[in-house]
Amino acid sequence: MTKKSIFVLFFVFHFLVANAQSSDFGNWAIIFANKQINSKWNWHGEVQYRNYDIVGDLDQLLLRTGIGYNLTENNNNIHLGYAYILSQPYISETDKDNVSEHRIYQQFITRQTFGRLSIQHRYRFEQRFISSDYRMRFRYFLALNLALNKPMMQDNTLYLSAYNEIFIPTASTFFDRNRLYFGLGYRVSPFIRFELGLLNQLTNTTNRNQLNLISFINF
Repeated sequence: MTKKSIFVLFFVFHFLVANAQSSDFGNWAIIFANKQINSKWNWHGEVQYRNYDIVGDLDQLLLRTGIGYNLTENNNNIHLGYAYILSQPYISETDKDNVSEHRIYQQFITRQTFGRLSIQHRYRFEQRFISSDYRMRFRYFLALNLALNKPMMQDNTLYLSAYNEIFIPTASTFFDRNRLYFGLGYRVSPFIRFELGLLNQLTNTTNRNQLNLISFINF
């Protein structure tokens, strides 16, 4: 099972890299941190450094934090948060712009586990303040983690990870963007796990691939 799954991941990785030859191939370095304050309340923070290239050439810097409340133990969580996003889009082949965004968001997360497979649904509503512009959008995130060398997610578990997230604005066009991700992860302990994967981001005007390096820290 493990060898077959790793072969599938390698094939997907090779396909996306080959496809990236006709588009920009970037890199996202991501750190997620979570703190369980008590049985009900928890804190979340993250840093995402997104590059146009594999190394360097900033596309976006995203800083996000928030407070969550567990409706049920480990399964259902509501969350209120804030994010700051610094974007540096190209306005010509050599010149870049600086765009700052402040974002408030509310979300609901529900999780289910079926043996080796864990499933997460996330429903997020965002209010975005971009310079003098104000926008809102919905996001739906579906994630799957499949344990490979253990009967379930536990210490020293190698796992496959996949997710899809669709973005729907409340105004203008119906479709904003879609993100499709495949990765290979390793859970060291309940406190630390790592993932290496490939993300394809499709918008109305672009289709780009990014290498994702992700760290999850619980404390």
